[in-house]
Amino acid sequence: MAPFLSTRRQFVQAVGGASVLALLGCNPREQIREQAMVTLYTFGDSILDCGRYNEFGVHPGQLLVQNDDRLFPEFQGQDLESRGTARLEHRARDGATVDGLPSQVQGLRVKERAIALITIGGNDLLRGLIQDKDAGIKTFANALDTFVQQLPIRPVLLGNVYDPTLGDDNRNFLGVDPAIARKNLQRINTAIQDVADRYGQLVDLHAHFLRGDASWFTATIEPSLKGASEVRRAFLPHVLNKV
Repeated sequence: MAPFLSTRRQFVQAVGGASVLALLGCNPREQIREQAMVTLYTFGDSILDCGRYNEFGVHPGQLLVQNDDRLFPEFQGQDLESRGTARLEHRARDGATVDGLPSQVQGLRVKERAIALITIGGNDLLRGLIQDKDAGIKTFANALDTFVQQLPIRPVLLGNVYDPTLGDDNRNFLGVDPAIARKNLQRINTAIQDVADRYGQLVDLHAHFLRGDASWFTATIEPSLKGASEVRRAFLPHVLNKV
C-alpha cells in the first residue's frame, strides 16, 4: 500500500493548486473579481449630479459604473462592471461651489481601490466669477488646489467647465459682455487644468461639449439625459484606463 501523503507539498502536488482552492470552497474567478473591486467617487456640482434633470434619474457616475443598456445600447459592455466588481459613492451635489467641496468628504473612508471624479467651477462663475477682474479666480484656484491635494484618493480626474452657449454669443443668457464672460471661463478652466496637471488628469468637457448641440442641455445650463451620457463619454476612456 502506498504511504500516506503526509506533507502539504505532497498533497498539493497530488491534487493540484486549482483543486485545493475548490476543496477549500474558494472560487478563483470570484477571488479575482473581489481583488479587482474599485470604487468610483464623484465630487463637485451638477455636471456629475444631474439626475434630477432627466426622467430616469440618470447621472454620469451611474453610467460609468454600469451602463443602462436600454437607454444607451451604444455603450453596452463599456463600464467598470465589465472590467470587474465596481461600486459608486456619489458625493457630488447640484449647486456646489469650490467652497462646498470640503463638506463632500465628511466621513470619507477609502479602503479599496478608488478613482475620484471632480467637476467644479460653473456655479462659481454664475455667482460672480464670470465678471471677475481681480483675484477671485486665483482664490478659486487655491481652494481647489487645497482640496485635491488633501483628497485621499488617487487617481483623480478633473472635468473643466463647459460652455452652454456652444460658443454662440447670441445664446448669451447672463447679461454679461460675452468677451468678459469667455475670458473668465478660460481663466477658470486654466486654473482647473493647472490643478489637474499637478495631481491627476484633465477631462476636457469644454472641448467635448463644443461639438454638441442644444439637446445636450436642459434648464439652459444643466446636462440633459443626452448630456449626462456625453459627460460619461468624456470621462469613460480615462476611467477605464485606470483599472
